[in-house]
This record gives sequence, structure tokens and C-alpha cells, in this order.
Amino acid sequence: MSSTTQAASARAAASATAAAEQTGPLRPKRRDAFFDNAKYLAMVLVAMGHAWEPLRSDSRAVTALYTIVYAFHMPAFIVISGYFSRGFDASPEKIKRLITGLVVPYVVFEAAYTFFTRWSDGVPDRPVSLLDPLYLTWFLAALFLWRLTTPVWKSIRWPLPIALGIAALATLSPPIGKDLDLQRVLQFLPYFVLGLCLRPEHFRLVRRWRVRIMAVPVFVGALVFAYWAVPQMDYAWFFHNAAAEDFGVPAWYGPVMTLALFGCSMVLVACFLAWVPGRRAWFTALGAGTLYGYLLHGFVIQAANHRHWSHLDWFHQPLGKITVSLIAAAVVTVLCTPPVRSIFRFVLEPRMDWAFRKGLTLTGRGQRAAQK
Repeated sequence: MSSTTQAASARAAASATAAAEQTGPLRPKRRDAFFDNAKYLAMVLVAMGHAWEPLRSDSRAVTALYTIVYAFHMPAFIVISGYFSRGFDASPEKIKRLITGLVVPYVVFEAAYTFFTRWSDGVPDRPVSLLDPLYLTWFLAALFLWRLTTPVWKSIRWPLPIALGIAALATLSPPIGKDLDLQRVLQFLPYFVLGLCLRPEHFRLVRRWRVRIMAVPVFVGALVFAYWAVPQMDYAWFFHNAAAEDFGVPAWYGPVMTLALFGCSMVLVACFLAWVPGRRAWFTALGAGTLYGYLLHGFVIQAANHRHWSHLDWFHQPLGKITVSLIAAAVVTVLCTPPVRSIFRFVLEPRMDWAFRKGLTLTGRGQRAAQK
């Protein structure tokens, strides 16, 4: 073989090796700092919102902030969840991850919250019911159902209008009841479906400097409107867990509010995402542990409410409200850290290989899809 041929073969082998290293099944894909930052910041707002609940009755400003936060923090989280569910294809490995990552934590935390709130709420006979999500566990049940339907939404032609139609119909149907919190599942469905429809370029669009500048007056205007609307509107509409008739209004309000709230929430989500930093920050790594912070901070909130901390007058002063907000942010931050995650990983990320057939492993294309 000539030296030229040998050199060409060597270059080809090197190129093939480099390609294999870039696309091979063992090369992990680096996490996107932007989405981890967004998840962490949204989770901080979730914790703050729960901490503000006892302070709403005597403060119009707190109620306005509470309304704004509830208008976009869960929609933002759900949109991102939908975006990262695009690769769900109901394959055996994905079903395994669905069970270990959602079903098992749902069962464990549903039971844990039931027993804990028997003490904190003073309801000693509260039953354990897997069909009636308690407190924060509704999101696990909803995400499980949404992901199961992902192949359907990826197949039909107009997924978002259909999802909005389903959400609107849910507001007309009080008999849906509380089984698996289906009102929330159906009314929040459009946000998840929107996430499935988004692409990386859509997130780059809202992070342009023009959008960031526009986000400031839009958000300020939303705060002013929320402050004005506190006596006029029931902020519980943003919970998406009740039909129109439950608010004592005509049924046709439901579809109208569905569209209005979706538009309002998505504008605020865009403003929020516009100001999420895209570079790595000190809190970026915490974005991988937001489910831990979400499920665990509820025990802290329930225990604090049991001690009636809000009965102290100081917490109703401006400095006290700021302190409560900072404490909530600090608590959920700690609960997202690696040490806490390592303690509770056996519940939230159990391996459970013993419960599944052997051979359910990701290779090649399947692994790369799961990392997207």
C-alpha cells in the first residue's frame, strides 16, 4: 500500500473516530444553562407564592404580586416540561422512565402528604387516595397523563387549537370532578402542548435584546393592572382547577377566560423567559433538582402554617413580607442542592431495574433523542 493511500486511510479512520465520539451512545449531551436557570427561577416563584398565601387577606399589594406570579410561574414550568417531552415515543425505555420518574414519586408523596397533613391540618382521618391528588402532587399526575398523550399531539395537524378547545370545554363541565385533578390536567393542557410545538429558535426569539427591553413595561403594566383588578377579579381563575359555574358566573365565561388567561399567561411567560440568563450562574446546577424543591418545600410550608407564623403582626409589615419571601427562596434553593437530591434520589429517581424486563437500554438514536 502506498504512503498516500495509508495517509488517506488514516485520515478517514480519524474522521470516523471523531464522528463516533460526537454522536456515539456514550457521549452525554451538555445541559442547556438557559432552561436550568428558567426552571430554578420559576421554582423560587412557586415557593414564594405558597409563602404569600397567608398574607393575601390584608394586603392588596401582596395579592397583586400573588396574582401575577400565578399567572405565569406554572405555565412557564409546564411549557418547558412540554418542550422536553418532545422525544417521548412510548418506547419501553421511555415508559420505564415515566414510571420511575413520575408514578413512583406520585404514590410515595401522595401518601407522605396525606399522613403529614393529618398532623399539620388537624384532619386525623384524611384517607390516602391515589385518585385525588393532594396539595402539590397534582403536577405529577398531570405530567404523567400529558406525556402519555404526547404521540397524539405530535401526530395531529392542529394540536394547540384542539388543546385549547379541550380546555375550554373543561370549564363547562363541573361534573369532571377531582379524580386525578382532571380540571387542572385539561385546563393546563394547552401550555404543555405549546411546549411540544416549540423549537429552539422560538426561545432564542424571546431572548433578543428588543424583547428584553419590551418586557419591562409589559411586566410593569401587568402589575398595575393586577393591583387594580384585585377587588374586581377572582385570582383563583389562574389555578385552573374549577369550572366556570364554580365561580358563580355564566358558563360562557369559561371558554372566554380560557383564551384570555392563555394569552395573558403566555405574554408574561415570554417576559419571564426574556430575562432568564442564558449563561451559567451560581444557581444553574440547581435547575436539575427543581422537582426535589417542588415536592419537598411543601412539607416546610405546611409545617410553618401549622405553627401559625402569619399570626405575628411583624410578618404583615413590609420588612416582614420581604423576609418571608427571602426565606421561601432560601428553603427551596437548599432543597434543590445535590446533597438533598442524593438523600431523596431513591424516591424521586429510583432505579427499579428489578421491576422491568431486561434489555430496556438506550442505544444510539434512542439515547440521543432522550437527551434532547
